[in-house]
Parts: sequence; C-alpha cells; structure tokens
Amino acid sequence: MVQYHEMTADGLKTLKAEVVLLQAERPRRIQALAAARALGDLSENADYSAAKRDLRHLESRLRYLDKVIRYAQVVSATPTAIADLGKRVTVRFDDDDDTATYRLVGPHEASMRPDNLAINSPLGRAIDGQRAGATVTVTAPSGDYAVTLIKLA
Repeated sequence: MVQYHEMTADGLKTLKAEVVLLQAERPRRIQALAAARALGDLSENADYSAAKRDLRHLESRLRYLDKVIRYAQVVSATPTAIADLGKRVTVRFDDDDDTATYRLVGPHEASMRPDNLAINSPLGRAIDGQRAGATVTVTAPSGDYAVTLIKLA
C-alpha cells in the first residue's frame, strides 16, 4: 500500500530545487572520488574514504528526496475558517502571554523555514481543525500547556 504525505506547493518546490542543486554537485563529487582513487593505496587513503562517504551521502539524499517528491500529495490551503495545512496561524501561549505565528505544513517541510510548524507536531495536532478564538491543551513530552488560536490567514 502506497502512503502519500501531504505537502504544500512551496514545500514541494523547495525540495525540487534541492534536487537540482544536488544533481549539479554530483559530477564534482565523482571527480573528487576519482582523483582520490588515483592517489594509490585505498586502504590507507583518507581522501578516498572521505570522497566516497561524501558521494554516498549525496546519493542517499537524492534517493530520499526522490521518494518524498514522488509520494507527495500537494494540498492547498482551503478558504475555510479552520486551521489546516498551508494556513498561517497566530497563537498565544496562555501561561506567559507570548504570541507566535506559524505556517502549518507537512512533516517533510517543517525544517525548511523557522516559522513552519509540522501538522503532526504536538502543537500542530492540537490546533489542527480549530477555529480562531479556540483555546486548546497541547500534550507535549515536557508537559501539557494551553494555547489560544488568535488568528488564521
């Protein structure tokens, strides 16, 4: 059974741009490996081991990105008044009255920008499907806390 994962169009675009950069970098890494191999004895050749490891990491990342892109299901923000994937949300942390604005995104794109919030994170799960004005309890590993959803955009 194929499992698709939801992602915003911006997230998919960012992943595709990373693939292009990595593919452009690949020939340089292959040349570095060939140059290190030409130095001789491979068993004690640190340059060869490092070049081989670097190329392996690059190719592993390319395979991973290929799968993520292939099984991505692009979801656009719905015009409804509830918190959902792709929406920008402003929340107030009720214990200290701090506010923060996040963009709800899929888990594969959460680390792309500092204001992205994964929909499957404790805070993301708590506010998913809520309307502005709702106060919810977030169950996190460090303990429960309350947040109020101030604004949706």
